[in-house]
Amino acid sequence: MAGENRHSNRVPLDPNSIKTTTLVSFVVFALLLISFLWTLMSFFINTYYEAARTQEVIRTAAAIETQYREDAGLFDEFALQTAGTNGIYIRLDSSQGSYAYDGTSGIRDSDTFDIDIERISKKLSESGLDSVTETRFGASSDSDARLVYAAHIDFYGEVDTLYIIAPLYPDKVTIRIVKNMLLYISFIVLTIALLLAYALSRRIALPIESLTKAATELSKGNYNVKFDGSAFTETKELARALNKASYEMEKTDFYQREIIANVSHDLKTPLTMIRSYAEKIIDISGDNPEKRNSDLQIIISETERLNRLVTDMMSVSNLQSNNVELHKETFDIVQAAQEVYESFMVLSSSEGFDIHFHPCRPTYVVGDRSRIMQVMTNFVSNAVKYSGENKYIDIQVSRSSKKVAFHCVDHGMGIPSDEIAHVWDKYYRTSANHERDIEGTGLGLAIVKGILTLHNAKYGVESEEGKGSDFWFEMDTVRKPSQSGGSSGKES
Repeated sequence: MAGENRHSNRVPLDPNSIKTTTLVSFVVFALLLISFLWTLMSFFINTYYEAARTQEVIRTAAAIETQYREDAGLFDEFALQTAGTNGIYIRLDSSQGSYAYDGTSGIRDSDTFDIDIERISKKLSESGLDSVTETRFGASSDSDARLVYAAHIDFYGEVDTLYIIAPLYPDKVTIRIVKNMLLYISFIVLTIALLLAYALSRRIALPIESLTKAATELSKGNYNVKFDGSAFTETKELARALNKASYEMEKTDFYQREIIANVSHDLKTPLTMIRSYAEKIIDISGDNPEKRNSDLQIIISETERLNRLVTDMMSVSNLQSNNVELHKETFDIVQAAQEVYESFMVLSSSEGFDIHFHPCRPTYVVGDRSRIMQVMTNFVSNAVKYSGENKYIDIQVSRSSKKVAFHCVDHGMGIPSDEIAHVWDKYYRTSANHERDIEGTGLGLAIVKGILTLHNAKYGVESEEGKGSDFWFEMDTVRKPSQSGGSSGKES
């Protein structure tokens, strides 16, 4: 049973993993290299040996000729040593006789040397050359093949003849030694390849496995996990990006949890008010028309507040799913901004706000007029909420080249620099807002983002904590429409 449990706990080999792929690649490369070496040894060793042997015989002959001309007295010793060292048969025919120096113990049919010399001597005489070579094969096998060399040596007016006979192919003992050595080399190469493949695959796979484990923890909501990319540049960059993503996810999760609590509070308050005043009407003010109407008005007001919240949620959902139909037209954006400004002027007298409007000359754009006015209204509404005790707001419409920009500037609490990127997110409220009585769902700027994106308009916010914020958007301008109401396209 224990053996079965151990077997069932084994991790199956993944053929697509980095470890397996690297290991197989190195082993295949090593096997190909070994196969190539064995192929060379099997098919080309004889050819290579023959070429190398031929060159060696020619160099040896040149050395023998030089020694013979320069110091004939030491020729016997030199020739004997050369024959033994190189495993060749040397014969010198001169007017004084023939001298043979035998080092060809590897050639079994050495009795045939006289026949070889007779044939090569005839070939040399007929060729008219100073030297000739010929390949001879033994009767038993190719292993008895030999190279026969003959050359004339001019020695003080006399012409002597030098013969050299050398085996062309290595003997069986030499071949066996080479094969054994190649076998050891193959084993060493394969072992090194396996060790290198294992070490390299682990070094590559470990940081990726570490990143995978950390990502799994992150997917479970553990934002404290840290990604380590180890020693590779690519994995370090991936780890840095994942750490940043983890940090951003943690902040987004915090903002959403906080604003969900705020939205829950915003939902609970009007529902409680509606229930309380409905019960009051039933129990107390039902027979008093004045009190009943006052209580009903509060119920209506709270219902409208709930309706605005639900409407905002539906607007964000529709904008994100591109389920919004724009009713585009050519309109004067300055006039639209003027109307938005005038709708907030009541705050100047009722709550002491100092709101200024700085328009440019009439400028026309193509878009959904009511949606663009909704964006402007949202910007001004935010400025009213967060202007603080200063209560000073600037609304500006400026024109530059073929662009027109709307700016809404307040001088209130501002937005922390690390939170500016999140102001367009759903349910966002700046952490600089410590006042719980500020109304809103945190959906307004998400709606603004969706509307401006549908209009292909640029937008943004510039803010400094403690000094205020400037929310803006920019659109392309077009020519003023003709009296018939048509548009003639973008302004030139």
